[in-house]
Amino acid sequence: MSWPTVSLGDVFEVARGGSPRPIDDYITDDPDGVNWISIRDASNSSKYITHTEKKIKKSGVSKSRMVYPGDFLLTNSMSFGRPYILKTSGCIHDGWLVLSSNKDVIDQDYFFHLLGSEQTYRKFASLAAGAVVKNLNTELVKKVLIPLPPLPEQRRIAAILDKADALRAKRREAIAKLDQLLQSVFLEMFGDPVTNPKKWPGHTLGDSVLEMQYGPRFHNERYSSGGIRIVRITDLSPTGELNFSAMPRMDVDTDVQARFILQPGDLIFARTGATVGKVALIKASDPPSIAGAYFIRMQFNESVLSEYIFTALRSQSIQKLISVKSRQAAQQNFSGPGLRQLPMPMPPLELQHRFARVAEGVEQQKGILQHHAAQQETLFASLQHRAFAGEL
Repeated sequence: MSWPTVSLGDVFEVARGGSPRPIDDYITDDPDGVNWISIRDASNSSKYITHTEKKIKKSGVSKSRMVYPGDFLLTNSMSFGRPYILKTSGCIHDGWLVLSSNKDVIDQDYFFHLLGSEQTYRKFASLAAGAVVKNLNTELVKKVLIPLPPLPEQRRIAAILDKADALRAKRREAIAKLDQLLQSVFLEMFGDPVTNPKKWPGHTLGDSVLEMQYGPRFHNERYSSGGIRIVRITDLSPTGELNFSAMPRMDVDTDVQARFILQPGDLIFARTGATVGKVALIKASDPPSIAGAYFIRMQFNESVLSEYIFTALRSQSIQKLISVKSRQAAQQNFSGPGLRQLPMPMPPLELQHRFARVAEGVEQQKGILQHHAAQQETLFASLQHRAFAGEL
């Protein structure tokens, strides 16, 4: 089936957001303020942005960009190229691009799948500036070529992809429930790490850290199929898994590899952006990799197990502390000193080992589900390719 090929600039008005500065002077508690749409208002589990955490004064609107229900927002850094559909109005900062169009000629669901597809991502990535952290701009987005089927065909394709996407969501929910089970076991064995109801010896995270290291920045390194994997923010899931297959590979000097290559038992902590506070535990079976500049790497002394720290950091109470402290600035950020100060009670090492054995069993079950989820992802990518090639 042959459809016309058009550029995104033919279908959408593409514009970039802006931030009134200093942004903290414009944030307001006034309920009549204008919604301030940040990356944090987006969810990994939803394609919609329905509300905002913050508002700005009306005097800041002229220095930003107004967006409206039905517009697409596209991340132009960090979670690079991910689309969201607006269900509210407000202002956007320069971490967003907005794509606005005549709603009579596009189907929102079709374009959500198209903009979020691997095919479109590759087109964005081939044009975007930067190395590991790429950035979009309005002109390159306008140039991207896309298939434009008739509106009824867009709706038919979107319905098929929505059903397939729902199956993927169910698999993700099953993995999340196993994760919740492990959190319940943790609370039963150790209690809440902030309130410490079991009265374990009180410590901070810094007492257990052997080494804390910010990830390196890369500038002129070349991409290479034989290079080492570079962990990006987008490669870390909300449940702490790393997507090694999606990571770019780069030629990195051997001395840099020696300093930064991740080791089994390391924890990496996302210190900025929408995923601030998310952590991953490096396993012996993981391929060699280096966590980039938006991560803090931690190694621990013999008084504690990484599995215990990993689960404690992901507890609701610790995540709430991280969230509150990271929101004190306009750009979400959490530093090494802040990490060291987090409460971290120290139960007996024997009890930590018992928990680690439980965690290993849960991880095995998660691994089975993740294997099936990976197969679903492959099938979904194939389905998307056929859909946008007119073969469904």
